[in-house]
Amino acid sequence: INTARGALINEKDLADALNSGRIAGAALDVLSTEPPSADNPVINAANCIITPHIAWATKEARTRLLNESIKNIEAFLKGEERNVVNLKI
Repeated sequence: INTARGALINEKDLADALNSGRIAGAALDVLSTEPPSADNPVINAANCIITPHIAWATKEARTRLLNESIKNIEAFLKGEERNVVNLKI
């Protein structure tokens, strides 16, 4: 499963592995080039599911994104820290 960056996967090698049965399946939400060219090897590879790079965009995910954005703005306006990565020690 690749939902990160298309270039993380060598698409020709993945297609070869899928078509030969070395890998049972693949799910890709992103490809090396978008939109993909007609000759992209994974387009017709066996057992390969490709979503249009919006698999994250369910109604639930978008609702959560908006709610978290609101909470972040409210916390900022109150001078509060939220979702801190580097804690002040």
